[in-house]
Amino acid sequence: MDGEISTEEVKELLEGDTDVRIVDIRDERSFERSHIPESENVPFNELTARIDEFEDADRIVTVCPHGKASVQAAKLIGSYEGSADARVESMAGGLEEYGMQYGLVREESPVDEAARSDSPF
Repeated sequence: MDGEISTEEVKELLEGDTDVRIVDIRDERSFERSHIPESENVPFNELTARIDEFEDADRIVTVCPHGKASVQAAKLIGSYEGSADARVESMAGGLEEYGMQYGLVREESPVDEAARSDSPF
């Protein structure tokens, strides 16, 4: 793992022409409710089985609700031999901070109204 990256830096990477993979490690349902634009969902519990998907990545940023679990995910990805040349970082502050500053993409899905919560996570 190459450390942490701020939400501002993540936003700049997404707006720039940088080849970066934003990896959201929350469960699929949480990801569908809201996520960073252009991010991909690889739930933490699937990360080990899907680690080879990061083999050709140049830069990887892991994200989670508060920026804690994403540190562990970044360490796991960074320890993988196939991602040895990649820059692997965790987004400090998590989706909570990013969402407050820039907003998140929300996908409408056919969910029972009673099951919905006001939380984007």
